[in-house]
Amino acid sequence: MVLLSLVASHHELDLAVLERLSSDVHAVGRELVGAATSISGAVVLATCNRFELYLDVADAADAPAARTAAARTVAARSGYPVEAVAAHLTALTDTSAAGHLFAVASGLESMVVGEREIAGQVRRALTAARRDGTTTGDLESLFQAASRVSRAVDARTGLGGTGRSVVGVALDIAASGLPDWSDVRCVLVGTGSYAGASLAALKARGVTDVRVYSPSGRASQFASARGVRAVPSGADLASEVAGVDLVVACSGAAGAVLEVDALASARSDDARPLTVVDLALRHDVDPGVRELPGVRLVSLHTVAQHAPAEHAAVQTARTLVDNAAQDYEGDRRVREWNPAVLAERTRVLGGLESALQALPDEARDERTERALRRRTRAALHAPTIRAREAARAGDTAAYASALAELATVAVPGMPAVGAQSAARSHDEPTSATA
Repeated sequence: MVLLSLVASHHELDLAVLERLSSDVHAVGRELVGAATSISGAVVLATCNRFELYLDVADAADAPAARTAAARTVAARSGYPVEAVAAHLTALTDTSAAGHLFAVASGLESMVVGEREIAGQVRRALTAARRDGTTTGDLESLFQAASRVSRAVDARTGLGGTGRSVVGVALDIAASGLPDWSDVRCVLVGTGSYAGASLAALKARGVTDVRVYSPSGRASQFASARGVRAVPSGADLASEVAGVDLVVACSGAAGAVLEVDALASARSDDARPLTVVDLALRHDVDPGVRELPGVRLVSLHTVAQHAPAEHAAVQTARTLVDNAAQDYEGDRRVREWNPAVLAERTRVLGGLESALQALPDEARDERTERALRRRTRAALHAPTIRAREAARAGDTAAYASALAELATVAVPGMPAVGAQSAARSHDEPTSATA
């Protein structure tokens, strides 16, 4: 197995490009696994500031073909030329891919460094892959490890405890144009997980007057479960927000739900100032509203410009992530290369038991048999440890040498296998030997 990740993020691309790449993300995973024979699994991670594919590829030689297949699939969904998609997606493999996902899950690659919302998004990406039937055992292991690393980073550095998030930074920016939080009247657009996080952040700041609007008609259930009010289904959103102080929009609807012309018509010349926080990648609010008198727009671009800078805790977190990635890749190689070690041990120990069972009763001696088993296991122990340590380090030469030594361990009544022959058989561990 080769882990291949294809990464596009806010570090290199405009958010509008990421929005198009993220079109129909679940279809991308299903299509890749269904159509590309070299790809056995796929998890798609798409958030407001990244689009990433994690692929389980059969062999290193298949990685270029898998990358091409991914670019074609994403291109067909996004409308970008294949060449453009391929240029947008940075390829990472194995340790680098694992380290990147661990850093992402820990909030180290986020627009707001250290934010915690991404940890839930990583978990939901794996859940979606399970639902779509595109995950594999290796991808399960990778994403579960990412969640463990995220928790460890939080526990060791306290980054998650600082409350930094895209929502939090956006509301901090919005605060300068608002009355006291306890007096703010707000309309929340959306009912998903991001809307839940936004509502929690609003309440934490002391906002009590919140009404929920849902383009999909789910406002009533969402609002009643959280102790706020719902905007009546079918109501005109522009009219509803005309008399409030703040709009927080994060529905992810396909297209703007608050248009500039509609808002302009709903607002009077003496309308109170309105701050609009649009956290949707696809823009819930027409960006043109920033041109309206008395309207201030806080977007993801604004958040990116004001995100907190890195500090010592982040550097500690990056060290933890790097070490975790090395450990994960070492463990993966041990699992992949260990079957050849087990096969040699099984050959020797199985041969020993067969030889002992073949002895006539008068020749059997319990003490001698125990001693022989003990000496045989002792002879197997050192090369077994060396083989596994070599696998963890990725040292194929040391691994082949240890495996060859295992192959020469003699079994009573059976000839030893020549070390030179064994070395030739196992000098390059592959997925086939795994």
